[in-house]
Amino acid sequence: MYCLKTSASFDSAHFLSGYNGKCANIHGHTWRIEVVICGDTLQENGEKQGMLIDFSDLKRIVKSVADIYDHTLIYEENTLKESTVNALIDEGFELTKVSFRPTAENFAYHFYEMLVKQGLNIKSVTVYETPENCAVYEV
Repeated sequence: MYCLKTSASFDSAHFLSGYNGKCANIHGHTWRIEVVICGDTLQENGEKQGMLIDFSDLKRIVKSVADIYDHTLIYEENTLKESTVNALIDEGFELTKVSFRPTAENFAYHFYEMLVKQGLNIKSVTVYETPENCAVYEV
């Protein structure tokens, strides 16, 4: 089996509503998404002969997912008052609402789902919150 790995990063803030600790406060991370795709066969013809997928195509897809969350405040739906959300939007802040608690574990699965929809044969998605701490979703 052939596998390729690439990564993309983004900077954003989040908080964990109802958490008893520092992460209950809004704080930021430089998140890194690391993606491994695999396949049994390489392309047989054309300019991409001998490739599973062109690295530039893989990198573009992974970066497009990361860019959605870059420099935004990520928040779980129903964890901020509507008036707070509206005030932040009125001030020109970028907000990204998600339907899940914004943990590294949940993001690993979320990015997996997004990338599968883009047609990638995903083996694993790793999401780093810090250089030392990550969560992995594997199939």
